Amino acid sequence: MSSVKRLVYAVIHFLREQSQMDTFTPDEQESLEVAIQCLETVFKITLEDTHLASSQHLIEMFTNSIQKAIELDPNNAVYYCNRAAAQSKLNNFREAIKDCESAIAIDPKYSKAYGRMGLALTSVNKYEEAVTSYQKALDLDPENDSYKSNLKIAEQKLRDVSSPTGTGLSFDMASLINNPAFISMVSISQGLMSGMMSNAIGGPAAGVGGLSDLSSLIHAGQQFAQQIQQQNPELIEQLRNHIRSRYLSGSTEEHS
Repeated sequence: MSSVKRLVYAVIHFLREQSQMDTFTPDEQESLEVAIQCLETVFKITLEDTHLASSQHLIEMFTNSIQKAIELDPNNAVYYCNRAAAQSKLNNFREAIKDCESAIAIDPKYSKAYGRMGLALTSVNKYEEAVTSYQKALDLDPENDSYKSNLKIAEQKLRDVSSPTGTGLSFDMASLINNPAFISMVSISQGLMSGMMSNAIGGPAAGVGGLSDLSSLIHAGQQFAQQIQQQNPELIEQLRNHIRSRYLSGSTEEHS
């Protein structure tokens, strides 16, 4: 019986959300309220029975129910937005983003869809897009404290990844790995590793040439640094500052 009550609780929660939507007429909202009261009376539960809150299994059931509703009424933005919330609960953030986009395509002024999309975008580290989404949600619903709070969080995360001391070092990865000096460094490193393995297996004679390879690696590293310095001096400066900060931090710990 407990599993039945959990399911009914989820249905009541869903109907309660629906009854608060502006998409229904007063008569339709009244019908939803009657349905809620009937379920509460028959099964003797209310939304205050939080111990019946949805588990992952029930969220999946709820998502499937919304899918059926969408099939019956594919132009209802609320259904897509509700499914987006369920998808986020299941950590299916990319699916949640798609559902929010579908809801917005149907109703471009649906603030809740922008808000939920902001949450999903933040969860996949798309902070710039999340900020834009929250700003749009606030344009449509300026007094919503949740949107304001989540916007600040997304903005802070965006600043963190854009900071020189964060993970957002500005360089083109494709250009980096195609750099001739970088390729040379990798090739020489592989040769050195191979030589070390041969030395371990076949004795000292197998490691002949190791010193010259090491010298070549150092030379290639110097060339690589010079080329990156010319192409992106800001990156080199950021790396130097990062190394200095780590060195100073290490020195402080040693003397503390």
